Amino acid sequence: MGEPGNRDASTEVAAVRPRPSSQARTGAEGTDPAASKPLTGRRMPLRRPAIVVDRPPAPDVKALRAQFAPARLRGFAHSSPGRLVAAGLVLMALCVAAGAVTSTTVSDRQQALGVLLDDTEPDAHSANHLYTSLSIADAAAGTAFIAGGLEPAAVRDRYTQAIGEAAAELVTQAGHISAEEAGDPAGTDRALRTGIATGLPVYTGLIETARANNRNGYPVGAAYLSEASHQMQTSLLPMAEELENHRFDAVTAAQHRHVQPPWTAIVLLVLALAALIWVQVELARRSRRVFNMGLLLGTTALALTLLWTVAAGSVSAMSMIRGRDQGVVPAARLAESRILVQQARSAEMVKLVRRDASGDYDRTFDMNATRLTELLDGYPGNAPARDEVAAARAALTRWQSAHQRMNDTLAHGDFTGAAAVATGPGAADSAAQVTALDRALDEAGAATRNTLRSKVSQAIDVLAFLAPGAFVLGIAAAVCVGLGLWPRLREYR
Repeated sequence: MGEPGNRDASTEVAAVRPRPSSQARTGAEGTDPAASKPLTGRRMPLRRPAIVVDRPPAPDVKALRAQFAPARLRGFAHSSPGRLVAAGLVLMALCVAAGAVTSTTVSDRQQALGVLLDDTEPDAHSANHLYTSLSIADAAAGTAFIAGGLEPAAVRDRYTQAIGEAAAELVTQAGHISAEEAGDPAGTDRALRTGIATGLPVYTGLIETARANNRNGYPVGAAYLSEASHQMQTSLLPMAEELENHRFDAVTAAQHRHVQPPWTAIVLLVLALAALIWVQVELARRSRRVFNMGLLLGTTALALTLLWTVAAGSVSAMSMIRGRDQGVVPAARLAESRILVQQARSAEMVKLVRRDASGDYDRTFDMNATRLTELLDGYPGNAPARDEVAAARAALTRWQSAHQRMNDTLAHGDFTGAAAVATGPGAADSAAQVTALDRALDEAGAATRNTLRSKVSQAIDVLAFLAPGAFVLGIAAAVCVGLGLWPRLREYR
């Protein structure tokens, strides 16, 4: 009885005694062989360490609403820090806006001047060259007809070259649409070019018919020449003149736009400067500090931008004014003068061909010579090529004398002598004076065109660095304003 009871007690003690771990079973003898045996049966799940996530506290919606309550915002706006923040934001916006507007205005002006230099002015020159080539062709055709039979090669080549240059200008303009023409929904210039291109083959056909009849000695050739000259004077040349006027008007309008100062940019810069000065005065009065370095640097940046804009704009405008006075105005006079020369020459030749006694062609010659004298006498004194213009004026005087000799000879019934005066190779004859007059006007026109293009290029170069510089200075002024006001705002913490 006693032993079983003791066994039961010992068994209970053994049952509650914890099993030794593998490390406990491993003594000085090493690893327990039983522990090295693989475990069989169901594996115990591994316990992974718990990951603790630090979650931010939930926002207090009520506190946020209280911070942005209208009453609280109104109170902040009326406080000194609120006024300072508002002033800083307004000043920074004004600085950035002034720099951006100035940069955009200058960039647009540079681009427009580039269009004037690369597009508008070459179009005007091409239209003038077309008009001049048609006038030269008409005059050369009459001169070749006067020679009778097989005309001189030089006169024939001059006619052929003039017709070829006119056709080349039509092809060039047909493949190019200028900025002004793109904004013309009516297509006026295209219609003019189409009319000239359509009428030019008709004119050359009449000239060739007159030439063939003249070679064969048929008097009807004079009628064909007269009809061709009439078509040129009443149809082709008026269309070419209108096209030329449109192109020159585009050049004049572009120059007029760029002579005007960039008022929007200047007004915005002045407004920003005035606001900066006013804020500095108020800040000095309230904080009893005379200078705020940030605001002072911002004011300096904007003042530099304003001075740069006014100075560069003034120099650019003066270049455009000189380009107008020394380029466009004298070039227009010279272009008109050269065309008048060819028209007067054509009237002189047709009079001889038709042996006209009505005086109509003489009146045309006299009107053109009178207008030509006015243009040459009124040539601007500060324009280039004054020596060439003086030579042209002298050649005109000699031509008028030769024309009078031709009329006197023709009045005596000496057609051959009159033709010799009109087309002869002598230095005192009309042909030599017309050639000298046209050459002088051509050289003067080239000089005025070079002056115009030089002045436009100078106007572009003056504005080269202003566009990026104004933008950078505007941003710098805004940054300086922020840096200048930040220490004052920290004082209210």
